[in-house]
Amino acid sequence: MNSIHITQNPLRMSGTPCFVGTRVPVKSLFDYLEAGDSLETFLEQFPTVSRSTAVAVLEESQQALLAA
Repeated sequence: MNSIHITQNPLRMSGTPCFVGTRVPVKSLFDYLEAGDSLETFLEQFPTVSRSTAVAVLEESQQALLAA
């Protein structure tokens, strides 16, 4: 999946997909949501991730799943 909101670099966080401009793994967002936490809770815990970026990643993920 190509995204302007996600970066993956083998020299950063061992290549774990992260939100652009942060060291926050994208998986953390899904872990929070899976645990029943709100997007607000995630954003409070990871203030370097903007709301618009988190929502864009969720929308891109939805589109990728629906296209599969």
